[in-house]
Amino acid sequence: MKDFNVRDQVARAAVELFAEKGYANTSVQEVVERAGVTKGAMYHYYRSKDDLLFGIYERMLTLQREHLDEIIARGLPTAETLRAACVDVVETSIDALPEGTVFFRSVHMLSPERQAEVTRRRREYNDAFAALVTRGQADGLYRDDIPTALLVANFFSDIHYLSNWYKPTGAETKTQVAEQITDLFLKGIRAT
Repeated sequence: MKDFNVRDQVARAAVELFAEKGYANTSVQEVVERAGVTKGAMYHYYRSKDDLLFGIYERMLTLQREHLDEIIARGLPTAETLRAACVDVVETSIDALPEGTVFFRSVHMLSPERQAEVTRRRREYNDAFAALVTRGQADGLYRDDIPTALLVANFFSDIHYLSNWYKPTGAETKTQVAEQITDLFLKGIRAT
């Protein structure tokens, strides 16, 4: 069995169990049994259950930040860059819907150090995203009568509630949903 498969197996098992039973009600023993690995194998990648919960979300944070950096590096006009960033963050959030759902239900149970790390990482992403809006405001593309922080928070609140209503088996694909949420956001911030 390859090492990366063990890491993925443990993460998948943890997501399943945390979703079924809750983070607090799931033991490490249950995770390793579901993953079909030993505790030693799990502890090779995750030092604790806290580390496992953080690791689940950290993978999504890293992926989304890499995507945002790649989108910005393309050097496209601001409007195209922001649109691509919006669609991407919705699609990747849908791809990781179980992980995001588990994390948002359990983030308050992370150690203070891990919570601070999540806050720092999310703030970095948020700042890079907000800089696109600010650039568009300076170019006269987007309204500036509402603080940028409020515009950005409004967009991300829609994403954080995806797990409450989006169903992968529903009538609309993740791309359709991503484009719809993006259109709502961009029309709402368009300069009049």
